[in-house]
Amino acid sequence: MSEQSQRQELHRKIWSIADDVRGAVDGWDFKQYILGILFYRFISENFTSYIEGGDPDINYAEYPEDMITDDIKDDAVKTKGYFIYPSQLFANVAKNARTNEDLNTHLKEIFDEIESSAVGYASENDIKGLFDDVDTRSNRLGNTVPERNKRLADILEGIASLDFGNFEDNKIDLFGDAYEYLISNYASNAGKSGGEFFTPQNVSKLLARIVMLGKDEKNKINKIYDPACGSGSLLLQAKKQFTDHIIEDGFYGQEINMTTYNLARMNMFLHNINYDKFSIERGDTLLDPKHGNEKPFDAIVSNPPYSIKWVGSDDPTLINDDRFAPAGVLAPKSKADFAFIMHSLSYLSSKGRAAIVTFPGIFYRGGAEKKIRQYLVDGNFVEAVIQLPDNLFYGTSIATCILILAKNKLTTDTLFIDASKEFKKETNNNVLTEENLERILQGFADAKDIPHFVSVVPYEKIVEQDYTLSVSTYVEKEDTREKIDIVKLNQEISDTVKNIDRLRAEIDKIVEELNNV
Repeated sequence: MSEQSQRQELHRKIWSIADDVRGAVDGWDFKQYILGILFYRFISENFTSYIEGGDPDINYAEYPEDMITDDIKDDAVKTKGYFIYPSQLFANVAKNARTNEDLNTHLKEIFDEIESSAVGYASENDIKGLFDDVDTRSNRLGNTVPERNKRLADILEGIASLDFGNFEDNKIDLFGDAYEYLISNYASNAGKSGGEFFTPQNVSKLLARIVMLGKDEKNKINKIYDPACGSGSLLLQAKKQFTDHIIEDGFYGQEINMTTYNLARMNMFLHNINYDKFSIERGDTLLDPKHGNEKPFDAIVSNPPYSIKWVGSDDPTLINDDRFAPAGVLAPKSKADFAFIMHSLSYLSSKGRAAIVTFPGIFYRGGAEKKIRQYLVDGNFVEAVIQLPDNLFYGTSIATCILILAKNKLTTDTLFIDASKEFKKETNNNVLTEENLERILQGFADAKDIPHFVSVVPYEKIVEQDYTLSVSTYVEKEDTREKIDIVKLNQEISDTVKNIDRLRAEIDKIVEELNNV
């Protein structure tokens, strides 16, 4: 079976499990059980692989627990970030799930003990609360304990039946792929709420390639950051697109939503990013930023929430915040878009690049937003603006843009790219194909005028346009209307008139003959 066929079969089976076991529970609400148990299986097998170390004579699932010393446990937690006893492994729990009358409470105890194993270690904050959303005692699973246990057993057995192959060969990729497949499907079926949790893979890929353009083994980036990281898909695309060695110090993000915060941390582990190579923090990025001591970052990617409300000028201290003060004005209280942009700019290194998905309105509205645009343009921070097609994202059909910021521009020109026609139509959403991505990236990398697609605009022209950054202002739309030959059209009209006159004369003659009968 080919890799693609294997993945398709895996996706089919996973979705079937999710659909079969959820019963009356809404699919979006039920995702945490499928994703959480999938994660439980992953860390169990990952930990088993670590303990066994490739030794065929060691079977950790049957290892006597009284032989596990404190030193063994200590070394394991320092390396992996957590500890799992043999009896707590997914395989052992799943094997006896159907007959375990205390399954729901047993799972809760296991999850608590896995998390508590990291207490006092460097991994504590990365492990803490990972299973908070997998509430095995929730009435969502059933009104009685037997009902809850049955549904949990269904999930455990279903996920146990999935063939991920040999762990050392491809299981990591398959786990991560399955995880993102589930998130994307839940998001696409959950309307607006789902879209808040997931940036479509093709958009994530474009952002990752933009910020890492020109990076290689000799020209690395220190670390990559997403100030509104959701499930972590943007960060992980950077790992997928390039070798591990290009990103030296790891992956950083912040997320305000608890469920999504847990998903993001799980997603890091599922893609084999160890706890010491990522830092996902929870909190309000604008009011309580968590990575100030870690900045600056060579690469920043973000798809922050569009035009959400924030405290803005109601907090008099914010205008003195070193992230917002340089512009001399705060983003409007009703539209926090530029607050996220100024935050990202502040965290950007002198050689770095930020790619941020934005709502198009921020590029032409007046007031405070115009003043911030002026600061960005006058400071020569705007490298490019890319107009994307509409209907790319779950929950909104709006044609978004990508704002690209840099602090090391070699010219004062700004690149404007109209990629609104670069898409493939699918059932529910438009998608960016590999060909679309390559064309956009090539246009960005070459930075040369291409009629109706790319325009290199000098600083003076942007000033003349009153600091408008809308792509449509600088890239002329192609006139797709049919060209009309006026001379030919006049001849056709003349011929038509002659034919009408001829037909009228013939009709008059027939009428006259009828009257004379």
